[in-house]
Amino acid sequence: MRYIQLPADEKRRLSFYLAMEEFVARYLDEPECFFMWQVEPSVIFGRNQLIENEVNMDYCRRHAIQVYRRKSGGGCVYADMKNVMFSYVTKERPGEGGFRQDSNVGFLFNRYLMMIIQMLQRLGVDARASGRNDVLVGNRKVSGNAFYRLPGCSIVHGTMLYDTDMLNMVGAITPTDAKLLTKGVQSVRQRVCLLKDYITLTLPEFKAFVHDILCDKDLMLTAADIRRIEEIEQEYLLPEFIYGNNPRYTVVKHRRIEGVGEFEARIELKNNVIKGVNLVGDYFLIGELDSQLLDKLKNVPLEREALSFALPDRIDDVILNLYKEDFIDLLTL
Repeated sequence: MRYIQLPADEKRRLSFYLAMEEFVARYLDEPECFFMWQVEPSVIFGRNQLIENEVNMDYCRRHAIQVYRRKSGGGCVYADMKNVMFSYVTKERPGEGGFRQDSNVGFLFNRYLMMIIQMLQRLGVDARASGRNDVLVGNRKVSGNAFYRLPGCSIVHGTMLYDTDMLNMVGAITPTDAKLLTKGVQSVRQRVCLLKDYITLTLPEFKAFVHDILCDKDLMLTAADIRRIEEIEQEYLLPEFIYGNNPRYTVVKHRRIEGVGEFEARIELKNNVIKGVNLVGDYFLIGELDSQLLDKLKNVPLEREALSFALPDRIDDVILNLYKEDFIDLLTL
């Protein structure tokens, strides 16, 4: 696997590295690529999440924490220079007879997670996979990961909690009341762990170990490559991309679907007929949300039979692990 290197060691915004993933996926003719990056304090939330639901903007402004949206699904993440982010880009290579999108996503996730787990195990860390996309040490999370697809290739990226500012991690996504922050830190420390507590390597030593274990060749980007990445980055910096838009709605439905994620369906109704749906949450999108799913709900009565007739049978082609009956339950119950 190729390790993608930058020609200069300088601090970059989180948006640059998201754009770098896209550049690698779109323009480098390599079957597998990997790189690591670190950023100044930043919050990154998922493609389908509402910023007001996920990010404490007042806290972020007071503590100079930058806020970005990514194009993958999943939940809200805090990152700083004391932990490290992983990016893995792979070209899709159908086997005999091809494969379904959702099975490919599962295969890719499993391959990536096992790669990370085996790397940690070589350091003596008792790591294992859990849920949709997490790596645990014991019963506590050390890495969370997300996925999205571009034409002909896939991107997995995630956190590796070597160390972090726990107060900022909690404060950036929770109320800033001092008591809630204290309780939040205590609660998070019970659910997440820091890799530094399990290994003797410093963070630079850990990064060198990961590089040597996972990659056998390096590829240095050029100045022209950097300029192209910076052009892609501009999309991630647009206010309309970061903040999104909030369409009108008359009904809000909340539901957690095990193995799929948290959902908030905001439905605009007129005489019990759907005029529009905004579907937010930390789910993983693997198809076209509007054209394959939400557009099919327009002008359909909010009734189980009508929804079942209007929707395609295979919704898990659009949202990973989501089945038709569960989606109809979300909209109607």
